[in-house]
Amino acid sequence: MRSTSRRDFLVLLGAAAGTAGCGSALGGGPRPTSTLRYQGWAGVVTPAELAEDLGYLGGVTLQWVGNTTSGPQDIQSAATGEVDFGGAFNGAVVRMAAAKAPVKAVISYYGTDEERYTGFYVREDSAVREPRDLIGKKVAMNTLGGHSQAMLDTYLRRHGLEPSQIDQVQQVAVPPVNIEQSLRKGQIDVAALSDITRDKLLERGGVRELFNDHDMLGSFSAGTYVMADRFLELNPETSRTFVTGVARALEWARARPREEVIDRMVRVVRRRKRNEDADPLRYFLSYGVAGTGGRIAEKELTVWADWLAERGDINRDRFSVRDIYTNAYNRYRAGSRAA
Repeated sequence: MRSTSRRDFLVLLGAAAGTAGCGSALGGGPRPTSTLRYQGWAGVVTPAELAEDLGYLGGVTLQWVGNTTSGPQDIQSAATGEVDFGGAFNGAVVRMAAAKAPVKAVISYYGTDEERYTGFYVREDSAVREPRDLIGKKVAMNTLGGHSQAMLDTYLRRHGLEPSQIDQVQQVAVPPVNIEQSLRKGQIDVAALSDITRDKLLERGGVRELFNDHDMLGSFSAGTYVMADRFLELNPETSRTFVTGVARALEWARARPREEVIDRMVRVVRRRKRNEDADPLRYFLSYGVAGTGGRIAEKELTVWADWLAERGDINRDRFSVRDIYTNAYNRYRAGSRAA
C-alpha cells in the first residue's frame, strides 16, 4: 500500500502530461491505419470491445497490447503513441490537457448512475462516522490521481475540511481484489469500491457506507476515451467509425435486457482466451454513461477543471475546456438504431 499527499497527487495526475509534453504523440504513426491498438482490463468487456463484437466498427479492428494498470497510465500511453486510444477519469484528462498534451477526449465511456457508482465503506464497528473522522485515517482506492481520489477530496471539501486537514487523510493505492481483505483486517479504515468488488463486499456484510459518488453528484459521465491529435489528423474516418461504433455499443447495452448484455460479454471474454475469470461479469449493471451515445457535455469536464484550479493544481487561464474535447467524430444521434 502506498500513501500520498496532495503534492504526490499532483505529480501522479500530471505524469501523463509530462510525458506527452516531449512531443512524442505520434498516434498510429506517420501513415493512416484502420487498426487501433489499446489496453484492456482483466475480466472486463469495455465499450470498445463490445462495439467490435457487435460488428459496429465496420472495417476498423482492435489490437489488444496488454492490460492497463490505471486510467492515468492508459491515457499517457495514448498521448505517447504506445496505443491509439485510452480512457481515464475526466479529472485526469483535464489535468493532462491543461499541460498542453496533444490529445482530445472523443467520447464518454463510463459514468455514475443509480446502479453503477463508487461507494466508500467502513466496518460496522468503525469510529468513522463523519468527514472529520477521516483525519489521520487510511482510505484505500484502486489508483491515485483518479476517480476515487477526486470523489474523496470533493466530499471532504464540501464538508468544510481545510486543505491542511485533507492532507492528513492518508490515501493509499491497493489492488481492488485486496481492498476488502485489507478493510476487514484493519489495515485500512475506509474502502473505495465499485462494481463487483463493491457488490461482493456488501453481500458478505459487516460494513456500512460512509458516502457514494452518486448520492453526492447524481448521474454523470465520469470518464472519456482520448486520442492523440496527430492520430485524429491522420485517421479522421477511422476515428469517426470507432467513436460512432462505441456510441452504438453504449446504447445497445443500455437498451437490451441485462441478462442478454451479460451473456454477450461472457462470450467475448471466453473467446479472447486471456486466462480470465468471466464470473465477475454477472455483476454487471451498467456502463453508467449519462449522455446519449456517449456524447461529451462540457460541464462534465468543467466541474473537474474548476476543482483542480481550486486546489491550485492547474491554471484555468491557460486553457479552455472547449479545447479538451470534441463530439465531431460521434455520428450517433438520438433515435439512431442501437442494434
